[in-house]
Amino acid sequence: MDAVTKITARTAVLPLDDIDTDQIIPARYLTTTVREGLGQHLFTDWRYNADGSEVADFILNQPESGGATILVAGRNFGCGSSREHAPWALLDYGFQVVISTEIADIFFHNSLKNGFIPVIVNDEIHRWLLDHPGVEVCVDIDTLALTIPEHEPIPFNIDRFARYCLLNGVDQLGFLREHNDAIDAYETRTR
Repeated sequence: MDAVTKITARTAVLPLDDIDTDQIIPARYLTTTVREGLGQHLFTDWRYNADGSEVADFILNQPESGGATILVAGRNFGCGSSREHAPWALLDYGFQVVISTEIADIFFHNSLKNGFIPVIVNDEIHRWLLDHPGVEVCVDIDTLALTIPEHEPIPFNIDRFARYCLLNGVDQLGFLREHNDAIDAYETRTR
């Protein structure tokens, strides 16, 4: 996992509520434990027709969404079953952040464990973002602030441990490995 301190990028807007993990990455693609390649199946049932051709009016198939790494979604994003494949697919596609007024709890925590950043904002900021697709915004992990044009920095919350992992480019296992000597010393003392 790479360290993440600040992401400045354009947004793509998917203003649908209740996008569940099966819509993010359908269950038929959960047969792998490899993250690479899942991005091609992100929102696959919305992005592609039955013959494999692109759905022309789906937002991610639009030229203006190309290169956007911040997704602004409707409320209750990531609901449904728990699957780490959902943040993996978003990351593999190229997204680094999702912004919404509500993000499902399990998805929120699975995202942070995998270096994908969920940002919850209030209704007013969310409406502004929905009304300004393609706007450049900044997500600052160090200060835990979202910066958008015409507004003061907007604070958002992630827990201290997740923030530490993002800023230092480690996952939970990497964090434990950083403390192997202390763990070994403790085990030796308690035998």
